[in-house]
Amino acid sequence: MIKENILMLRNVNGYSQEAVAEKIGISRQAYAKWEKGETVPDVERCQKLAELYGVTLDSLVNFSDKVGTTTLLPEPKGKHIFGTTRINDRGQIVIPKKARDLFDITPDDALIILGDEEEGIAIIKADKFEKRLNDAWNRVKREIEE
Repeated sequence: MIKENILMLRNVNGYSQEAVAEKIGISRQAYAKWEKGETVPDVERCQKLAELYGVTLDSLVNFSDKVGTTTLLPEPKGKHIFGTTRINDRGQIVIPKKARDLFDITPDDALIILGDEEEGIAIIKADKFEKRLNDAWNRVKREIEE
């Protein structure tokens, strides 16, 4: 897993092996061995790689998931990939338990469905959305009054 993750993250970020090696204080040859799976980085180097790529140490080392046949990248810090779900014939989806637990979504919670025609759909709890809107309106009102 780690060899695939560091290879994908390096390429997505446009780094050469030499650039990554320099950033974390090792030789290019040592880094190349990690990507080939000949050796694995120690915990200290894994932490430096995780910081460099903006992912958690856990996702750098353990993340392995696919959507269809496409391998996903490790999750950035604070971002999550909860897996896939299907829409039933009534247009309903099941939000994965891990997501419901993390965001404290319970039965009867009101959710706002947001959409971007190019990016897709997002879901946010209605109370958080309402708070954001009210905060924005309050900032506008303060600016008008000044």
